[in-house]
Amino acid sequence: MERSRGFTLIELIVVLGIAAILAALAAQSYTRYAFRSRRADAQQMLLAIAQAQERWYATYNRYADDLGKLGYDDPALSQHGYYRLVLSGVDDAAQGFVATAMPVDRQVGDVCGSLSIDNAGRKLPGGEDMDVNANGKCW
Repeated sequence: MERSRGFTLIELIVVLGIAAILAALAAQSYTRYAFRSRRADAQQMLLAIAQAQERWYATYNRYADDLGKLGYDDPALSQHGYYRLVLSGVDDAAQGFVATAMPVDRQVGDVCGSLSIDNAGRKLPGGEDMDVNANGKCW
């Protein structure tokens, strides 16, 4: 009796199971990568706002108290719309500022949450997310 050539059903099920596990791992890795790449949208805008604030300070010896004075909408959306940016922390003397980017739409699930930069150049995630940024991975 000759044996027929081909794969058995069990062999096919094992191969499909392995392929499903690899696909699940790849999808999870892709999701983390997508959050990280969209985070660059906020980082770029925050750095641009900080730079505009320094130009404003050099001209008027105080920081601007709203984004409209810097040429942005108030509140502004990042270039690709993944973050909403607001300016806060400007006191009466206007000698400091905090620019904050809050995630919107698809970026809401990011573990880093809100990102911010202040007049001293400190780059932080939101106060509730300090543990996530322990090694600086959010910036």
